[in-house]
Amino acid sequence: MLLVTGGAGFIGSNVVAALNEAGRTDVAVCDALGHDGKWRNLAKRQLADLVPPAELPDWLRGRRLDAIVHLGAISETTATDGDLVIETNFRLSMRLLDWCTASATPFIYASSASTYGDGAQGFRDDQSMSALKTLRPMNLYGWSKHLFDMAVVARAGRHEKLPPQWVGLKFFNVFGPNEYHKGAMMSVLARRFDDIKAGRPVQLFKSHREGIADGDQRRDFICVDDAVRVVMWLLATPTVSGIFNVGTGKARSFKDLMLSAYTALGTAPNIQYVDMPEPIRDSYQYFTQSDVGRLQRAGYNGGFTALEDAVETYVKAYLDRADRFR
Repeated sequence: MLLVTGGAGFIGSNVVAALNEAGRTDVAVCDALGHDGKWRNLAKRQLADLVPPAELPDWLRGRRLDAIVHLGAISETTATDGDLVIETNFRLSMRLLDWCTASATPFIYASSASTYGDGAQGFRDDQSMSALKTLRPMNLYGWSKHLFDMAVVARAGRHEKLPPQWVGLKFFNVFGPNEYHKGAMMSVLARRFDDIKAGRPVQLFKSHREGIADGDQRRDFICVDDAVRVVMWLLATPTVSGIFNVGTGKARSFKDLMLSAYTALGTAPNIQYVDMPEPIRDSYQYFTQSDVGRLQRAGYNGGFTALEDAVETYVKAYLDRADRFR
């Protein structure tokens, strides 16, 4: 049996789908379904168990698992309850790390590109403690993920016992099916698709930085299928451990993202540029781009989908259908 925490969430439910599609039905999910329709992310899946988070310690007691894929977290970058975020994102992760260490269970967990902060130190996944200490996350969520990365690396540096495989994945801007429950944290494509479909103008931010055009703020957009492919490769390659970026390695603009959606629908672009709110102008990131060299040197050769192709698939197979779920 394999456990996916956060398995009803965005990336988690896509991991569960990939496991089912690979023939695995012995998949347990730990998640809180709540009232926002997250259950629909699992409606097409076959599960061995669905464990409420509060019951996880008892559920794990005496159990043997093939691996834990730990994707459960408070992922809102606007979260402000420090105690709750640390308990959920850091202390729970530490308890699962301890359990996997004691039971010799492979442990794959979600870190985040938000650990890089404003990108002043670049986006290279150097897992040395000296490099990690230079990073300055800009929000509580990013700091909680960074704190756990450092805790794991500190144990490795002291040659303390760890799970037989331990992997932290710094996901960049992931988009794709089953993200709809995330509200304001959805990708801009999912948030704006209904406007595109209805012919309403789509608003993007103007640039307030010299030399950068309106809508040309760039992100490393990666489709969820590519992110899941990395997780599946790691599950099949237990000799690989470490912290790795998960992005395409190529930054693209928000304008490119929107134009790709218009192209997929075969409609003329209708984009308006609006002033960025003043409170966020000084801290707004204009560029993120992962360095995926370490992942490739570790042996991953699954490649990454071009933005235009990924958007076309998302639009035609999901967003433009009555049933948008994977």
